[in-house]
Amino acid sequence: MLANKLPQQLVSSSPRVLNVVQRGAHRASTEVARMIRVNHAGELGADRIYAGQMAVLGNTRMGKEIQHMWDQEKKHKEKFEELISKHRVRPTALVPIWNVAGFVLGAGTALLGPKAAMACTVAVESVIVEHYNDQLRTLMADPNADKELLDVIQKFRDEEQEHHDLGLEHGAEQAPFYEGLTKIISLGCKAAITLSKTV
Repeated sequence: MLANKLPQQLVSSSPRVLNVVQRGAHRASTEVARMIRVNHAGELGADRIYAGQMAVLGNTRMGKEIQHMWDQEKKHKEKFEELISKHRVRPTALVPIWNVAGFVLGAGTALLGPKAAMACTVAVESVIVEHYNDQLRTLMADPNADKELLDVIQKFRDEEQEHHDLGLEHGAEQAPFYEGLTKIISLGCKAAITLSKTV
């Protein structure tokens, strides 16, 4: 079943990523552009992670929870695609890599079982919440900060926290090798954030 779903799941669902510059769009400041670029990359990766989890666990009792989180991630990705276009921000050149890597991470941990999939969710969302909190502190310190971006990040941060908490509620900490697994995933996410800011 996974093999049959793999080709479709690996393909990003939105062609807008490839056509991000619109005439008359407002060009963002360097700092805001970096925020939008990295957040778009992160939400794309999260979308692919949940796609991978659903390919393996969609027909299990965890399918409903994973679908709920995935639906929210789809909206996050769509919003940052909109902001990329609006502010004429170049997406990270690593989009094809995160597209595949996210799906492989989601499906791979799901193959280890539902609790391992939730451990993946906890690890990823922990990093994203921390990342969004850093951005919120930066924006709040700027009296001329982009209010739309601030509101979007705040809303998405709260939803990512919800995903983190759902992962814990569904046994993430009972996953085999929980500490090691989450540490490796967290380090990978932090490296992806660093690279996506500029590459």
